[in-house]
Amino acid sequence: MQVPAPFEYARATSVDHALALLAERGEEARIIAGGHSLLPMMKLRLVRPELLIDINDCVDLDHITEDGDTLRIGALTRHAALLASDTIGRLVPMMVDAEHVIADPVVRNRGTIGGSLCQADPGEDLSTVCDAMFAEVVIRGRDGERTVPMDDLHRGPYETAVEQDEIMTEIRIPVRPGAGSAYEKVERRIGDWAIAAAGVSVWMTNGTIDDVGIGLTAVGLDDGLATAAQDAVRGRAPDEDLYAEAGKLAAEQCDPVDDQRGSATYKRHLTAELTTRALRRAVERARTA
Repeated sequence: MQVPAPFEYARATSVDHALALLAERGEEARIIAGGHSLLPMMKLRLVRPELLIDINDCVDLDHITEDGDTLRIGALTRHAALLASDTIGRLVPMMVDAEHVIADPVVRNRGTIGGSLCQADPGEDLSTVCDAMFAEVVIRGRDGERTVPMDDLHRGPYETAVEQDEIMTEIRIPVRPGAGSAYEKVERRIGDWAIAAAGVSVWMTNGTIDDVGIGLTAVGLDDGLATAAQDAVRGRAPDEDLYAEAGKLAAEQCDPVDDQRGSATYKRHLTAELTTRALRRAVERARTA
């Protein structure tokens, strides 16, 4: 079945308007922005919302703002805008790496970062980017807003901390000196979901890695971060042996499964190699930033 069940449509004029509609219709309503995650599920009748609340007129959710030591990204910001942004390229080059391999221009022109994070697909690229950058998300309800760390956002596949009567409004990424980051991915064909991917951020002082975030995509890693690899890297001077050690530890910590994209053994091999490459490139970028 490729036709959605009948539904109503409302175009919200503001976030408050959208929240009021959510409160009025409860679990029968869904927020829609780009629609590239929700509409396919509706066509397959995996979800049957009675009301779609379109937030594309909520322009205050569409921004990329450098605000002191925080990079603020509105949840309605399109993938194409992230890819084209000089600010994103300078502060989070890993996000630009990821955007180059997300779907195709048609999807990137319409899809949003908020939609990607709220979909909570284990193979989704920007969630790994935000995990590795230790980002926070802002969630707003009728009683106010709250800030949630990325490692508390995803409660499992396709399940998040955003409640039925709430909207994700912003992603906040800390801006710290000595930073570099990179994202490496292998997919079956251009624009496909990852077979495996790794996103790494480092913060360096005088040639030493003070802090690091290592996120993995589509390989069954609980909480999104390869903590054993991070612990091994933190406080050390980078070299090829350290890159390889981090890759080995990341591969040991993840828990991939056999599926149509490849065997678990193959995915572990990719995880080790991609983590090694991403860490090496993140360090190179930190040295030249």
